Amino acid sequence: MPLTSGQPTARSFAPSPHEPLPHQLLAAVAQHRMATTQQLQDLLRPQAARQTISRPLNRLHKQGLIGYTALPHSHGKRAWYLTPDGARITRDWPQLRGRPPYPLTSASAASLKTPHVLTVVRSHLAFVADARRRGDEHGHLDWTPEVAHALGDSERVIADALMYYVRHNDDGSRTKLRALVEVDRATTSSERLATKLIDYARLHTYAPAPPGRRASQANSGPAWQRWYPVFPRVLFILTGASPVTLTHRIEDLQAMTAEHPAVAHLARTVPLGAAVLHDIEQHGPTGPLWTPLNGQGERRSWTEL
Repeated sequence: MPLTSGQPTARSFAPSPHEPLPHQLLAAVAQHRMATTQQLQDLLRPQAARQTISRPLNRLHKQGLIGYTALPHSHGKRAWYLTPDGARITRDWPQLRGRPPYPLTSASAASLKTPHVLTVVRSHLAFVADARRRGDEHGHLDWTPEVAHALGDSERVIADALMYYVRHNDDGSRTKLRALVEVDRATTSSERLATKLIDYARLHTYAPAPPGRRASQANSGPAWQRWYPVFPRVLFILTGASPVTLTHRIEDLQAMTAEHPAVAHLARTVPLGAAVLHDIEQHGPTGPLWTPLNGQGERRSWTEL
């Protein structure tokens, strides 16, 4: 059944104007660790004038709750992060519970992390804009960066982001989707990128032994079931290289999926896909842009992997 005038529209899922904007700005910076003025405007007030965002940001800066680092070669554009006071204030906010405690609280730390963190925010913005167009539910706090899961023996797999997304279907039903997102800027080898799939395959089967029992006696089920009803799909978003290089990196992800037994097993039950960030920003993430890593079929929407 199509959406009617009495059903939710895309505007229903924009940040509430009834919550104070400075509060939303602090929450968004805390959630994403760092974001530019333009990114915060796109997240929170996409139709508003720039001053609507820049003025409260400057007030928060004067209050000592946020700091900024100037982006290189940008004519003074700023990327904002929490100060230690800002991190302390937001730490116990209900909407931020469960957020990994990895704040960037100094200009030097922020400047070192700027390229990767802001690229992850770029990726999120593409999903936010697409959700608004479609009338789906995906807001500024539905994307949690740097989510870690234990693999045993003090090892962890850390996703660049965990995404929550609710799709509104034409028949009036709703589909809840989750994804672990890897944002690759081509700063490491293609082989190293592909091995991240092995980590996710390990997470898919990892079951910690209860205290006092040997691993062989454990019957508690996979650890991921503590957090998710189904294992999240895994999405690779690639940027930072030529189209040919990015194509080769996607091919190497497919090769790892085909050749590694544990990854092949993961791919039989968990959707795995890869797409180029430029294409996602140009056409929207629900376009037929995502290459299934299991090698089955043509490119498609991330929701149809």
